[in-house]
Amino acid sequence: MTRRAIVAANWKMNGNLTLVNDMVTGFSDISLAENVDVVICPSFPYLSEFSRAVEAKQLPSNVYLGSQNVSEQQSGAFTGEVSTSMLKEFSVSYVIVGHSERRSLYKETSTLVAHKVKAALEAGVTPILCIGESESERATEQTETVLASQLQPVIDEVGIEAFANLVVAYEPVWAIGTGKTASSEMAQETHQFIRQFLAQSNEEVAAKVPLLYGGSVNATNSEELFAQADIDGGLIGGASLKVEQFKAICLAAKGK
Repeated sequence: MTRRAIVAANWKMNGNLTLVNDMVTGFSDISLAENVDVVICPSFPYLSEFSRAVEAKQLPSNVYLGSQNVSEQQSGAFTGEVSTSMLKEFSVSYVIVGHSERRSLYKETSTLVAHKVKAALEAGVTPILCIGESESERATEQTETVLASQLQPVIDEVGIEAFANLVVAYEPVWAIGTGKTASSEMAQETHQFIRQFLAQSNEEVAAKVPLLYGGSVNATNSEELFAQADIDGGLIGGASLKVEQFKAICLAAKGK
């Protein structure tokens, strides 16, 4: 079995042109492990700058551009939204969908997230499907129920076979931007549940889906986290805004 390791940078609503240039320069000569991909997801205004760097081959072939969000619609009167066809014009290969901030702040339901996954897949863009539980949900032992309720609508919408073409990112909401991190054992236990849940529908597909951990990953804890059997990389927030720290995290990924 071979699963690619993926380390994705989610800048959220941070960054500027200086950071874009620093990131391009910093990653222009990075030597990643053979089975590792890096995805950089800046805010929409900076996609064009990264796109130019990708097209000019200023970045290695295994460093990709991603978007933080996408509409489930293809065009029309949807002010402020961005379609998959627009993203593809800027060399976007991945898109984050269902991030906990989109679910909590903007009330995106798991059904809407499933529609976005479908739109991305149909456009040939790889979705990074985010799932995760709150601190109170973990405290009341609802983690597995919550994760299943977020995964099942996507399975129902696109079919389990489509998971061969997407990435799942587990982000415990209580560990995002808080400095709190699940222990490597706790994170592995949850990732194992996710893979086993998918395996109920298709064991072969489940074995190949890259599972990322996203909860205050940094250069200090990334190697131990990525060494776990079912953790194939990370969705990195704050640490992805620091070029050298993000590089160190990327270099800690080895693939399986």
